[in-house]
Amino acid sequence: MKKKTWVRLDNASNIFLAAMTDFDTKVFRLSAAMEDPVDPELLQQALDNTFESYVLYHSVLRRGIFWYYLEESDLKPKVTLDEQTPCAQLYHYDRKELLFRVVYYRNRIHLEVFHALSDGTGALWFFEDLISEYAFLRYADNSSEWNKESYRLKRPIENTNADSFIHYFRHKGQRNYTEATQSAIRKLTGASKTVGKFALRYGKIALQYETSTQQKKEKKKKVYQIKGKRTIDNRTHVVELNMPIQHLLTLAHEQNASLTIYLIALFIEAIRKTNPAVQKGMTIAVSVPVNLRQFYYSDSARNFFSTTRLEYTYDPEEKTNLAVICKTLKEQLQLQLNPVSLEQRLNKLIAYEFNPFTRVIIRPIKDVILKVINYFNNRNLTFAMSNLGSVTLPKSIDEQVHQFYFQTSAVRPQFCVISHGEHLSICLNSPFVETTLYKQFVRDLTALGVPVTIAANKITDTDMRSEEA
Repeated sequence: MKKKTWVRLDNASNIFLAAMTDFDTKVFRLSAAMEDPVDPELLQQALDNTFESYVLYHSVLRRGIFWYYLEESDLKPKVTLDEQTPCAQLYHYDRKELLFRVVYYRNRIHLEVFHALSDGTGALWFFEDLISEYAFLRYADNSSEWNKESYRLKRPIENTNADSFIHYFRHKGQRNYTEATQSAIRKLTGASKTVGKFALRYGKIALQYETSTQQKKEKKKKVYQIKGKRTIDNRTHVVELNMPIQHLLTLAHEQNASLTIYLIALFIEAIRKTNPAVQKGMTIAVSVPVNLRQFYYSDSARNFFSTTRLEYTYDPEEKTNLAVICKTLKEQLQLQLNPVSLEQRLNKLIAYEFNPFTRVIIRPIKDVILKVINYFNNRNLTFAMSNLGSVTLPKSIDEQVHQFYFQTSAVRPQFCVISHGEHLSICLNSPFVETTLYKQFVRDLTALGVPVTIAANKITDTDMRSEEA
C-alpha cells in the first residue's frame, strides 16, 4: 500500500481553521468571463490536466492531536454547474474532501479555494493554468498561432507545496528544543486543571506577543465598526463593479499614490460620508494582505503573505481630503513594508508557532487561543481590502478571456480588486444586506469621471421570490 504523504499547515493557515464561521467560510473565488459559453466536458478535461501538475491541490485537511495537516488524497475534482452561493463552505470537519472546487455558469469559470490551502497568488497560478488549458482545448483548432507559442505560462511547479515561511524565517529565533519542551510539559501539567482559564490567559499573552508597542497605543483609539443586518442564509453579499483601469490609474498618480492606496482612501471617505459620527474623531482601520513573494523568492502555491494594518483618524478641527488620506496611508505602508519590520514580525509569528510550549498544547485548545486572537484583531478593524494585481496570459489565450474577477467570504465589509487588460473589477463583499456605503463608493467613482457598471447577487427574501416568479 502506498504511504500517503502529508505536510503541516503553513504559519498563516492555522488561523483560518479557528476563525472560520458559517458566514465567513474563509473561501475565496477567482472567476474568468470567457468570450463564449463554457463547454463543461472540455473544462473537465482541462481540470484533469491541470490537477495532475499541482500535487498541493490533491490534499485534504486532517486533524492531528497538536495541529491540522494536509494529506495527499486519491480524490479527483469534478466540474459542476454553479448552483451554490458564492464562496460556500469547502471544509467540513466530518468529511474527507478536496479544498477547492471548479464550477461554471454560462460563459464564466470559477475556482473557489479554502484559504488554508493557498493564498490568492498561489490560487491564481492554478487558475491561469486551468484557463490556458481550457482555452487551448476549446480554440486551438481555429488558429494556426496556437502552435507558434506556448499556451502555458512558464512557471516552475516543482515546489508548489513548499512552506516558504519556514524556509525564510524559522531559522531565526530557534531555541533549545529539549530544555524548552521539558519546561513546557511542566507548565502544561500545572495548567491542565484550569484549561478554560488557561486558554483565555494564553490567548491574551499570545496577542501581546504579536502586538507591538505602537499597536497598543492604537488600541486606545476608537475604531469604527460597520454593522448591519445579515443576509438570509449567511451568503456573502457581492456587488461587482467593472470599470476601465486607465482613468483610475491617472487619478491615483495625481495623488502620488498606488491604485491600492487610492481605492482605500476613496473607501474611507465613503465611510465618512455615510456615517457622520466618523468625522468626530473616530479611526477607520483597514487590513491589507501583502504578497511576500515580491520580497522573498518563492514558487510555493501555499500561503505566503503577511498583513498590514493601515488607519486614518478624522480630526473634527481639520479639513480632510483624498490627498491627505493617501499621504498618511502611504507613509504607514512604507514603514510596515520595511524589510526589517517585516522580518521582525514574521520571525515572531514563526517563533510563536514553533515554541515548544505552544507545540505541546493540544489542537482544540490552540483553536480557542486563535479564536481569541482573531476576535481581538477583528475589533481593531473597520474593513479589509485585497488587490491581486493584473492578470496577463499568453496573447492567444488572452483574446479568449473577457475579464477576471476576485471575491471572498467576509466577516466585515471588504473589497477585492483584480485587473485584466484595460478592465478593472472591484468586488464589494459583505455579510450584511445594506448597500448605502457601496452606493456612496460608486457615486464617488462616477463623480471623478470613472464609468462604472454594477451587478449584484440576490440576498433577500424579496430577491428570491422575484427570481422564482
